[in-house]
Amino acid sequence: MSASVTVAGIDCGTNSIRLKISRVDDQGMHKVVPRMLRVIRLGQDVDTTHRFADAALQRAYSAAREFAEVLSKHDIDGIRFVATSATRDATNREEFEDTMEDILGVRPEVISGTEEADLSFLGATSVVSRNEFEVPYLVVDLGGGSTELVLGGDGKSLPTTQVQAAYSMNIGSVRMTERHLHDDPATQQQIDEAITDIDARIDEAFRVIPAGKTRTIIGVSGTVTTMTALAMGLTKYDHRAVDGVRMPIAEAKAVNDRFLRMPRAQRREYGTIHPGRIDVVGGGALVWSRVLDKVAEAVGQDRGLPLDSYVASEHGLLDGIVLDYGRRLLAERGLSA
Repeated sequence: MSASVTVAGIDCGTNSIRLKISRVDDQGMHKVVPRMLRVIRLGQDVDTTHRFADAALQRAYSAAREFAEVLSKHDIDGIRFVATSATRDATNREEFEDTMEDILGVRPEVISGTEEADLSFLGATSVVSRNEFEVPYLVVDLGGGSTELVLGGDGKSLPTTQVQAAYSMNIGSVRMTERHLHDDPATQQQIDEAITDIDARIDEAFRVIPAGKTRTIIGVSGTVTTMTALAMGLTKYDHRAVDGVRMPIAEAKAVNDRFLRMPRAQRREYGTIHPGRIDVVGGGALVWSRVLDKVAEAVGQDRGLPLDSYVASEHGLLDGIVLDYGRRLLAERGLSA
């Protein structure tokens, strides 16, 4: 049996917090505890106040206590706790970091958008066969506060792990909803203003990322997988059915638009949508549609051929955190292959 370490990863984003415990060896990750997710809306009002709301902090601490109870039942070699967009923007993040360290015994690392993008790419491509999808890949990690675009996989020495370019955009499901989509359902004017905002951010990203080189879009995060499940017609969310599915962009966009314009009371009738995403899933769907449109347009201009589908993945930032941390621990202990 190859040398291994058992590690835990915690990903605390704008809308949700996740825990994953895995054994990591030279073959990859092996699940110890199924991924846990709690929707905490840590980024509530951060876009306007630049502070964590007291209620949001209490939701985060409650989830952390649940995680601490699970962690106490396992022999773990190390924990890495990563915090992203909302925490980067919050002026009172030290209180959050101190309390989380008290509860979990590990201090949150507030990582940059670039590192978040790199780890998302690692996680998303860690389960991709070299022969399964055409490279280069564009991994899209659409969160509550930010959306990372990462182009990589050049078809040479390390096609599934080699990052070419990455960019983090300050647009996401929570941020767009709070900034623009105030009515229920959103008005056309609000949608148009959100599109203007989103497109400007994507145009900025494309000055860094040669999006026209994309051959496969891999979409990760709750927004992408939720909207994919809805496009598949699932009546309740099934991660096994969604993971790895190839979805036509035209079908996805039609469903995205329908749920964007749907009243929240009607969204609640769909068991596929996590209750914590009901109010912001329309904002996320709009970001997803605009990214798909703009990437497909860039690819068409680059090679004159359509990019008409994407691949949904259950594997993203959290997987990247665990895999990267596990590999580093193995290397530090002289156990890596």
